[in-house]
Amino acid sequence: MGIKNSIFEKIFFLLKFFYKPGQMGSVTPSSNYLARKMVGSVPWHTVNHLAELGAGTGAITKHIKKAARNEIKIMLFEKDPYMFKALKEAYPDFIILQNTLGLHEALTQAGIDHLDCIISGLPFFNFPHAYRTALLEQIVASLRDDGLFIAFQYSLQMKKQLSVYFNIDEIKFVPINIPPAFVYVCRKKHRQES
Repeated sequence: MGIKNSIFEKIFFLLKFFYKPGQMGSVTPSSNYLARKMVGSVPWHTVNHLAELGAGTGAITKHIKKAARNEIKIMLFEKDPYMFKALKEAYPDFIILQNTLGLHEALTQAGIDHLDCIISGLPFFNFPHAYRTALLEQIVASLRDDGLFIAFQYSLQMKKQLSVYFNIDEIKFVPINIPPAFVYVCRKKHRQES
């Protein structure tokens, strides 16, 4: 699934990182350990609609596909044209789009009221503050009350900003990843909590 040749995948990731480090965030795709930690944080029996932001080469997507029930509607977002095309080929049953800032609009077009869970591999701290804020507002607007936002980051620098929008249920450290990562398991705040 995804970009199949792991050596090619790693070289591709490395080159993209050097040319566009703000977009990639890492020199290598997520490890299986990180992907399993992310996907294992999803209460699959309560999820009917899920999105993955920054699906990349499908390192986490393949674990989502294994864990998800067949009836779950899954949306993938990936900006890079090459990775976008590879995801379209690998996951024909998923809705695959490029513009993460159009998340809420994409839900409307797909006839989805809200998402139960959003999984993200986006390097939030690499983004300009205004873009990061706009993205988080799209995520919050797209999630149901108590919906989950599960995101990995390479530091704890996003904790303060995520706390504005979410209750952080847990932060899991994943040392077996390059670089080591933190998985934020966040729950959308009820309107009166904001």
